[in-house]
Amino acid sequence: MPVFQYEALDSNGQEVKGNVEALSGEEALSKIRNMGYYPTKPPKAKGGIRQKKGATATRVRSRRGSGGKVRIKLLTQFARQLSTLQDAGLPILRSLRILEEQQKPGTFKRVIGYVSDDIESGSTLSEALGKYPRTFNRLFVNMVAAGEVGGVLDVILARLADFMEKAQRLRAKIKGAMVYPVVVLFAAFAIVMGLMIVVIPKFSTILAEMTGGDLPGLTRGLVAASNWIAFQWGWAVMLAVPFGYVFMIRGIRQFTTGRLVLDTINLKMPAVGTLVYKTSVARWTRTLGTLISAGVPILEAINITAETAGNEVYSNMLRKVHSSIRQGDTFANPLKQSKTVDGLIVNMIDVGEETGDIDKMLIKIANNFDEDVDVLVASLMSLLEPIMILVLGAIVGTIVLAIFLPIVKIITSLM
Repeated sequence: MPVFQYEALDSNGQEVKGNVEALSGEEALSKIRNMGYYPTKPPKAKGGIRQKKGATATRVRSRRGSGGKVRIKLLTQFARQLSTLQDAGLPILRSLRILEEQQKPGTFKRVIGYVSDDIESGSTLSEALGKYPRTFNRLFVNMVAAGEVGGVLDVILARLADFMEKAQRLRAKIKGAMVYPVVVLFAAFAIVMGLMIVVIPKFSTILAEMTGGDLPGLTRGLVAASNWIAFQWGWAVMLAVPFGYVFMIRGIRQFTTGRLVLDTINLKMPAVGTLVYKTSVARWTRTLGTLISAGVPILEAINITAETAGNEVYSNMLRKVHSSIRQGDTFANPLKQSKTVDGLIVNMIDVGEETGDIDKMLIKIANNFDEDVDVLVASLMSLLEPIMILVLGAIVGTIVLAIFLPIVKIITSLM
């Protein structure tokens, strides 16, 4: 029978290490608790466990890489369904086999199958999930590990599903707000290109003949721009600029310094900077609060949050907070010194530390900022519409004026 190494605390709070025989990591945890110990880490198989023969071994040999990217919606459903099955009392292996059968053929189905095989071979769920970092990030794996150690895996999985749903909802709000302006700008760009490539060249020829080439300055500028776009590959340059910008930003964000500079600029932009600030704070406070409430040690929780913050300014701030806490400082002091958040947030976290409810306070901050994001998005959309109308009106008005100026000049000369 496989042997598992464990680390736990006894009833007096003393650290205890030892070995226990069990068929799986789940059974090992159960035996450790029955001995009156409180596990501090998921038990690990001693010396590795030989894979079973047959179908399972074939599956393991056919694995490639470390899984793949999976849509957040699928992960949320997986966490929610697994929580329900665990709450119903089903063994973890059977629960995973059920969820594997329900999945459509694809990457996620294969990964769940691999995780099931690893658990059948003696791994704990968190160990099995940790082998596929492209599918299950550190946040997911560490929360599952905390649930296993505390014997509340169903509760932790439900919290994880709630967290991912709220994160997905926040992301959807931002993307949804961008759809309208992007569609309008694309339509406006297409219309202007059509005028510059098809309409203006024909008008310019007619107007040049009627005026003998003596065109007003605005008209000459419009004709020159039209010729560049229509006959000198200007249209290709204008199409390439957005793609080049995207590739440039992605290239810059490959480096830590580049991410820090870009994220700092985004935070200082008028109007948009406030939205970026509130979105970023809502994200890292919810992540950190969820991890701490799940039982993940605060230093490990801060490390995970720094990796998943999505904004290098706050990732950098959390790393400094981590270093300060290791040296015996509080959370609130280095947070205040960083000057990356409002004083209200610092005070709320300070109160949370004093009362021992820092996780609840962090989640409360995240909820408040989520509501602020809703208001900000609505305000920016109401502000963006008239700005877009004015800009498009100015572009179309300039084109119309440039076309009609020569006509007015001809009419005036004939009177």
